[in-house]
Amino acid sequence: MAATLRSVHLQDPISAHTRTDFATLRQGMTVQEALAAIRLHGVGERIVYFYVLDDDDRLAGVVPTRRLLTAQLDSPLSEIMIRQVVAIPGSATVFEACEFFLLHKFLAFPVVDEQRHMTGVVEIGLFTDEVFDLAEREQSDAIFEALGFRLAQVRDASPLMAFRYRFPWLLATIASGSLCAVLASAYEVTLAQSLVLAFFLTLVLGLGESVSIQSMTVTIQALRVAQPNLRWYFRQLWREAATSVLLGLGSGLAVGLVVWIWRGAGLAALAIGSGILLSLMTACAFGLSVPSLLHALKLDPKIAAGPITLALTDIFTLLFYFSLAAIIL
Repeated sequence: MAATLRSVHLQDPISAHTRTDFATLRQGMTVQEALAAIRLHGVGERIVYFYVLDDDDRLAGVVPTRRLLTAQLDSPLSEIMIRQVVAIPGSATVFEACEFFLLHKFLAFPVVDEQRHMTGVVEIGLFTDEVFDLAEREQSDAIFEALGFRLAQVRDASPLMAFRYRFPWLLATIASGSLCAVLASAYEVTLAQSLVLAFFLTLVLGLGESVSIQSMTVTIQALRVAQPNLRWYFRQLWREAATSVLLGLGSGLAVGLVVWIWRGAGLAALAIGSGILLSLMTACAFGLSVPSLLHALKLDPKIAAGPITLALTDIFTLLFYFSLAAIIL
């Protein structure tokens, strides 16, 4: 089945399979006004979500049908709508649109142009009934299973092919690990002065890697639906910076308190806590910047971003950790 999907439909432009009889509402409406507009103008054949447009006709939010019908009549749509709308770019292919259904499990997605103007709607029924020509709706799960070949393309490969695909990215981990070992050796005196630094080294590295992966995952998802530019990047960077400061302060204070209570070493607690703060701020920055840069270079961030982000995060985590310890201690 996967072979059939690839050869017939997956490279089609999604614009050829969108519905244009979608219902839109205005952001300034109340629920009562929205319902009156729906009765006056009607709705499409199959309505799952109502999409809300701003004064410039750009997609501003989405209101599920249930939420619209159960809200108070005088409630503004701006208060009940969901502002974070996952939208499919108009330049996407059918395969890329299928990935949206696979990842987000929504029943429909709006299709937008570069200015976030809606050009159509894609529903799950379109794929089961029209694109894939399936006789039974129960077979929709098989579609998602068939799409998995790209997300897990190594699973059925020969051992040699799997090695050729996966080993080059392990080299990034080997290189970063070797460099981290060299960095650690440069701070032998600092480690000798305060052995507690070695006790928490694994924890500090694990925190940095976890935060960088979280930021990277969020960024890759955002890149699927956004048209990134410098303004978008700096807006995301500001948000990640604020988040990383809160994460760093919370984690640094928690670990520093453990060090102080356990070992009674106030300066070591300060050094470890401060190192965690700086490392998590850096981890968030790399989690955003690496996939954004790969996307700008027309490379696939899903493949390369992980090893590169983790490698940079480990290196800078150790650098900040030991440098602050050397200064404070």
